[in-house]
Amino acid sequence: MSVSASDLPVVVIGAGPIGLAAAAHLAERGLDFIVLESGPSVAAAIDEWRHVKLFSPWRYDIDSAARRLLQQAGGWSEPDPGKLPTGGDLIDAYLVPLAKTPQLSDKIRYNSPVQAVTRVGFDRLRTAGREDAPFLIRLADGSELLAAAVVDAAGTWRRPNELGGSGIPARGEAVAAAHIARALPDVLGRDRERFAGRRTAVVGAGHSAATTLLDLGDLAEQVPGTEIVWVVRGSDQARTYGGGEADELPARGALGSRLQNLVRTGRVELVSSFRIEAVEQTGDGRVELIAGERRVVADTVVNSTGFRPDHDIVGELRLDLDPILGSTRALAPLIDPNQHSCGTVPPHGVDELAHPEPGYYAVGAKSYGRAPTFLLATGYEQARSVVAALAGDWAAARDVQLDLPETGVCSSNLTDSSSSDEAAGGCCGPAPIALRQVGAGR
Repeated sequence: MSVSASDLPVVVIGAGPIGLAAAAHLAERGLDFIVLESGPSVAAAIDEWRHVKLFSPWRYDIDSAARRLLQQAGGWSEPDPGKLPTGGDLIDAYLVPLAKTPQLSDKIRYNSPVQAVTRVGFDRLRTAGREDAPFLIRLADGSELLAAAVVDAAGTWRRPNELGGSGIPARGEAVAAAHIARALPDVLGRDRERFAGRRTAVVGAGHSAATTLLDLGDLAEQVPGTEIVWVVRGSDQARTYGGGEADELPARGALGSRLQNLVRTGRVELVSSFRIEAVEQTGDGRVELIAGERRVVADTVVNSTGFRPDHDIVGELRLDLDPILGSTRALAPLIDPNQHSCGTVPPHGVDELAHPEPGYYAVGAKSYGRAPTFLLATGYEQARSVVAALAGDWAAARDVQLDLPETGVCSSNLTDSSSSDEAAGGCCGPAPIALRQVGAGR
């Protein structure tokens, strides 16, 4: 007996902020859906960095449809819009209550990692009748389910970039895995013993790296013998430091100034123009990073080199991917980190997210490929636009609007740990500067 795709639910992959936002919009539109979460609870990836404070205040962190569901359910107190949440706050004060709303509570399947997404009876080559075939989602336990459409909000957290400077693992990187920590370790909490009184090399020039460096700086003040090395591929850290006192956004300048001060005073040793070729374990139980004749020795290496999307699970779908970023080809020029910061990304929605495979959309961080310019607010608008299109409301789908901070980064642990949220100034300084962006799509 054949199954019509129109009789099937929309499958959302990932129960993080963007996946649950998509679910909230699907619920409001009256579309049937299932959310598949690989972890044991909502936002399992964020739970691994729950100690990190976001750089965007609450006003940018709550989806509109999700807010309405929470208000309808009652018993939820919306956080102060000007406060900066931690990852844990985002989960506990927003995502967990959202997942418990009547519209979502029985729609989320936990411990359900997706192994593959294809179409029933169709590999990537076959065309005739393809659009009428349901999507087939196979889970890691071998079970399968069918879907009318797929909204892929799986994120990129599980796919960190390699330490190797050429985009592939450095020689010996896999063998030395026990010495390599993933990005955003809880230096001052859960992982303290791993770093206290030891030598750590942080590899990467983004804000995840800076967050860890500043936490290590605090730890070094508390525990003598804690040594910090910052390893970067480039030769100019101006982008990481920002404009200091001359920065038009004071909070951003303050963040970079604090990191720059650690380097200037020698508390952080900066090793620049270092493209890692090999990783070797030493005889005394340490690890050595190698670039030509240069060496960096440490007890632990923190890989803060960024992330990349996993397109392998959708390898049998027809995707139009930008060859550089790994986003859709239409989205790539709008999010290119060489041209845009988080807050200058133009409005975009279903048209820019569409692939040649009708009904499949990647949203959220995964939609950006390797670009690090993603903000939650952007992902929420993506989810709203895509769901409107799935509901057949193309006017709403193409009426894309963004209300973003003028700039944005991954976290605000860069701020002085003694500062209050008000002193840190939210997203973009003491009075966050918003850039209202409106687009009509195509």
